[in-house]
Amino acid sequence: MTRTLWLLRHAPVLAEAGLCYGAADIEADAEATLAAARRIAPQLPRGAALRSSPLRRCAALAGAIAALRPELRLAHDARLAEMDFGAWEGRPWSSIAREELDAWTADFADARAGSHGESVRAFMARVGQAYDEWRAGEGDALWVAHAGVLRAVALLHRGVRCPRDAAGWPSGGLPFGEWQVVELPAAAA
Repeated sequence: MTRTLWLLRHAPVLAEAGLCYGAADIEADAEATLAAARRIAPQLPRGAALRSSPLRRCAALAGAIAALRPELRLAHDARLAEMDFGAWEGRPWSSIAREELDAWTADFADARAGSHGESVRAFMARVGQAYDEWRAGEGDALWVAHAGVLRAVALLHRGVRCPRDAAGWPSGGLPFGEWQVVELPAAAA
């Protein structure tokens, strides 16, 4: 039997465009949050596990989905939180010195973002732990998470535990309030 992992990105945040807000607990637009919940709730399989980043922008969306589908089991999971960008948190990306960004991307897997934030390797390890747990048999699930988490899952699903360099990090991304589906064939389950 195929198992499905639904990956839903939170709604647009109430912050200026271009702001670095990985681990910052910023709220999302309430109307867009409710609209996203209403779009996805009828699509979800009965009995799916509902997991959410504990950050407000995701927790609010997961709560709205749970209100529409109370039979889904909701749990907040810190492993699904966005990457911590350290000293860069709350700053416009454009204000971060090119030298700082270059130093981070030069040692992309192991350098700590924003000097004291999280490394990509540590981020991938915690998301990977949640992903491995799902693969081991949790069944169908919806994760309400962040763009970075969704990109990490894309890598993990392809068997990449940590990209060697910044060029290996998936570009683009899922729009706010949209979802994608990862399927695990029965043979891999």
